[in-house]
Amino acid sequence: MEYADPVADLLDKWGAFRARLFRESCVFHRGNYVKDLSRLGRDLSRIIIVDNSPASYIFHPDNAVPVASWFDNMADTELLDLLPFFEGLSKVDDVYTVLKQHRTSS
Repeated sequence: MEYADPVADLLDKWGAFRARLFRESCVFHRGNYVKDLSRLGRDLSRIIIVDNSPASYIFHPDNAVPVASWFDNMADTELLDLLPFFEGLSKVDDVYTVLKQHRTSS
């Protein structure tokens, strides 16, 4: 959380984020911290997971936007490069179609 909040602040210039969930919101499953979106009680077609660890989204891979780890790489711009994509996602009612297209084009 010590790095995720400042990053989320930079990404959410338009106030689109309705919630931020970190490790303490995860389920410990088979040695990994997993984001279990079903526990939120929200419409999953309007939720994305942005994470560098595929294990963290094994329960909801269709909601995932995988990103590369950036530790010690001060030149990393992946999240900034994804800003137009995230802005587009914020305008759709169902993220699944857009995320599927994104995965097949990547």
